[in-house]
Amino acid sequence: MNATTDRQSAGEAVGGFLAAAALFLGFVAMAYRPARLSPLAAVLVLVAAVMGGRRHERLVIAAVVVAAVGWLVGMSVAVVTNNSLY
Repeated sequence: MNATTDRQSAGEAVGGFLAAAALFLGFVAMAYRPARLSPLAAVLVLVAAVMGGRRHERLVIAAVVVAAVGWLVGMSVAVVTNNSLY
């Protein structure tokens, strides 16, 4: 295998970083402002999926799941504890 074919492009690297940022935002949305952070995480995941290609597929899938669960859990906790949603 040629060493130059194994390197990732700049777009794939940025896509990986965006997927990691969306994963982080999904976790933060469980505890703080879920109505603001979860849609932002979802948009970041969509951009990361387009930019990252097949290389970061599992990271993007994990970020989608965490963003959705973060929204659900965060909204539930905010409603039950009478905290602000946004």
